[in-house]
Amino acid sequence: MSHLFPTYQRWEIEPEKASGSVIHGKDGREYLDFTSGIGVCNLGHRPEAVEHAIKEQLELFWHVSNLFPQSIQEEAARKLVKASGLDCVFFANSGAEANEAAIKLARKATGRKKIITFLQSFHGRTFAGMAATGQEKIKHGFGNMLETFVHLPFNDLEALKNEIDSDTAAVMIEIVQGEGGIHVVHEEFIKETGKLCTENGILLIVDEIQTGIGRTGKPFAFQHFGISPDIITVAKGLGNGLPIGAAVGKAELAEHFGPGSHGSTFGGNPISTAAACAVMDIIFENEFLKEVSAKGETLFQLLDHELGCLEVVKEIRGIGLMAGIELTVAAQPYLMQLRKSGLIVLPAGEKVIRLLPPLNVSAEELEKAVSLIKEILINQTVTA
Repeated sequence: MSHLFPTYQRWEIEPEKASGSVIHGKDGREYLDFTSGIGVCNLGHRPEAVEHAIKEQLELFWHVSNLFPQSIQEEAARKLVKASGLDCVFFANSGAEANEAAIKLARKATGRKKIITFLQSFHGRTFAGMAATGQEKIKHGFGNMLETFVHLPFNDLEALKNEIDSDTAAVMIEIVQGEGGIHVVHEEFIKETGKLCTENGILLIVDEIQTGIGRTGKPFAFQHFGISPDIITVAKGLGNGLPIGAAVGKAELAEHFGPGSHGSTFGGNPISTAAACAVMDIIFENEFLKEVSAKGETLFQLLDHELGCLEVVKEIRGIGLMAGIELTVAAQPYLMQLRKSGLIVLPAGEKVIRLLPPLNVSAEELEKAVSLIKEILINQTVTA
């Protein structure tokens, strides 16, 4: 009997160790991991530079509280603001906490209450994050949600124009809806959203928790579209497995997050920020990001060529190394068969197979994964 709450539908694989793109199971088998810990291990499992940074900080101190200045926090913040073009950082422990910080900051800075988000979005499982999320299944059974969130159809500009009013504090959006099915924002929509926010004194919050830290071939996904968000939120890939999140904002917001306005006991933990510094030193290098873009192009070429003609495949979409294969039937039977064949992938909604390989994945691993997916889609079509 497990003494854990059954909040997760756990798989049949128990990891024993992991390195690079491979998980070694206690069953003696090796599995190609195209989940990256749900977009967390962007450099694969146990990258040497990150492991070294963690060990180095472990020998100094683990925790002293945020009452102390900490150079490692300042270093991590400098790297985030340089890569994002923003100015100030609040460190938290997760993406949900980063979104909570962004929501609080937007309401405090504007003096307004309403925050517009989008259907199929996902912003976390805390009460504000859950209320912000545009998926009813996340909210089922928890009673009334916070009342100041409005959910609109994704990429619907007219709906957004009609909803904006004098009480709108922020528009909160994912550039690619990860949990919602790998839906990419339309360029015209996100650019016009930015203009509407500027014209109406509304803050633009971009949730980069799954798309950030190089996942799309740029440091942050919003940079594909030439927009200027007021706040971005990051987590997942930032620590490559160490718990860390951050809300990053423009300088004019700093006065609204003064002493006592917000906090986190473990936010900016020195071990996590040491890991984040090592991660950013690698991923934010131009050559590394160019390689991610090239691998992303290779991945989508393989997917289109090998899977595009299959009857069970409805659409292939995504950006960089974030791909979704929408099927005409439920994805779950295929996910199970893929794991049995040695490839671990994720769902994104009922009918989408989601691929989040490490950013340093090899061409051979991409080819192997797509080949396995093709094989399973063909062989399982009749029984799915």
